[in-house]
Amino acid sequence: MNDSPEYDSTEWALRLEGSPDQVVQARRLVSATLGRDHPFHDDCVLLTSEVTTNAVLHSRSGDGGAFVLAVSCSPWGVRVSVRDEGSARPPLLGRAAAESTGGRGLPLLEALAHRWGVVREAGTSEVWFELVPQPVAVPVGRLTGAGAGVR
Repeated sequence: MNDSPEYDSTEWALRLEGSPDQVVQARRLVSATLGRDHPFHDDCVLLTSEVTTNAVLHSRSGDGGAFVLAVSCSPWGVRVSVRDEGSARPPLLGRAAAESTGGRGLPLLEALAHRWGVVREAGTSEVWFELVPQPVAVPVGRLTGAGAGVR
């Protein structure tokens, strides 16, 4: 689970069987926790789908085991983690061939998450990602109305 005080507002964890049909349950938990109107809803649901699919396909969780999904949400951001039953090799960020039907989960994490990582310990692997609000840089003239005829 997450030890960071930044994500204490709302936290849910769910243990799911390591079968492909449980990826839908993981997406539903994230969607219900955040709500459809949350600004990170779509990205979090997509990345959750990718990370849980990887846990089912590439770890011992998919061989009759289970994985744990944790979702933490606060005004400072959203953190999702998936802890599986480990694998012989750590998850690797690669590039999928154009004709490949897989291999895009970690590149999507790299592209959409503000931070992400992998923790391997005691025979398990935990892949986590965070999405946080980013301040938008607005030119000072836009804020004061400069150049728009306002004096």
